[in-house]
Amino acid sequence: MTTTGMRDARSEGALETDEALLRQIASALACLSRQRTVPNPVYPAKVQNAYNRLVLHCLRRDEEPPGSVPQMVRWACERPLTEWPLELPPENFPGTALLVDPETRLPQQLCLEWEVSAADPAAELFENERIREALAVCRAAKAPQAYTAFRALLTSRPVLTGAELALLGGDPDCGMLLHDVIKRCYEPVPASYLRRGTYRQCARCRCLMVPLLHGGHRCELDRCRRDGTSDDGTPLRADRGGVFQLSRPLRMFITSPGLAETDLQAALEKKFAVTAEMWPNYDAYDLRVPLPGRRHWAVDVKDRVNPVLLARSLTPFRNEPPYDRAFLVVPRYRFRDNEAYGRQFRRNLPEDLADRVTLLDDQAFLRLVADEISTPRDTAGDPRTEGGHRA
Repeated sequence: MTTTGMRDARSEGALETDEALLRQIASALACLSRQRTVPNPVYPAKVQNAYNRLVLHCLRRDEEPPGSVPQMVRWACERPLTEWPLELPPENFPGTALLVDPETRLPQQLCLEWEVSAADPAAELFENERIREALAVCRAAKAPQAYTAFRALLTSRPVLTGAELALLGGDPDCGMLLHDVIKRCYEPVPASYLRRGTYRQCARCRCLMVPLLHGGHRCELDRCRRDGTSDDGTPLRADRGGVFQLSRPLRMFITSPGLAETDLQAALEKKFAVTAEMWPNYDAYDLRVPLPGRRHWAVDVKDRVNPVLLARSLTPFRNEPPYDRAFLVVPRYRFRDNEAYGRQFRRNLPEDLADRVTLLDDQAFLRLVADEISTPRDTAGDPRTEGGHRA
């Protein structure tokens, strides 16, 4: 191997090592946020191991390490990722991204995305176990409509009172079949969300808002904060039977993109009288959009901060039900926040998917549908000329 080749190999190895460390830190921060009591020992092994590895990493680079686990958390609240001693491409650090929200002291979505990408099998419990369980039950019962109703529930009702949760057991749409799964999706709301006997639900997403130390409330979801939803939400009184909310991973990765999915479905219906099928054939993809000429487009909607992780995690769409073209649709605000979103996605997309899926923001997708409906098939708009982003 040449000297240059050895340097390149060392550089690639450093990138892999630093990326693994970031994943480990993100997993530790998420673990801390889910603790409801003080365990013994105080820090779980994954938290202590992440801290120890960060200290060693800093010392090897002649950097001052954090003095304790709380100091590591403070770094996550105050230091943009660009200021961490990590050798990673800038595209892994969108803007002035922080791993932990300094206002709510909860992991940001970016942090949770890194945890999901971790090579830790336990991370798969994050959201996928409940979804896989629901899919298995519905397939066994040959009830695709129950799965669709289940996904709609997680999207539209992220918060339930104890009485509402119990009544779902008699719901013919999905509760009678999936009540046990549904109960495991929801968890008691921590007392930290309660202020003067009242919770607050975000007027847009209906998730509970987090009370802030100096007054006011803050929605946890990026889409609500980015779009200026800053009111104090709708009051919800504490219930004798308790108040329950979806686990935070489900709120981030099911409720939030689910709202984008239903918004897109509603826009197709309103603008073009096109009725898209949601989560067809047990979630083969998110929307099946019918078009003239008995054609269909398959759409997956993702609301991710990091286009690099999104590209790496993408898998081919299932081909049942069949479709003519496949699209990955991301809310427009992600492209406004990161003008290189499409280019970074394209650079990290596996080669075997490059010609099989088209990345578009939601507004560009709607314009493409409009062109497809109003013009002959052979002159329909090309996404590259429609303000879209070709994957």
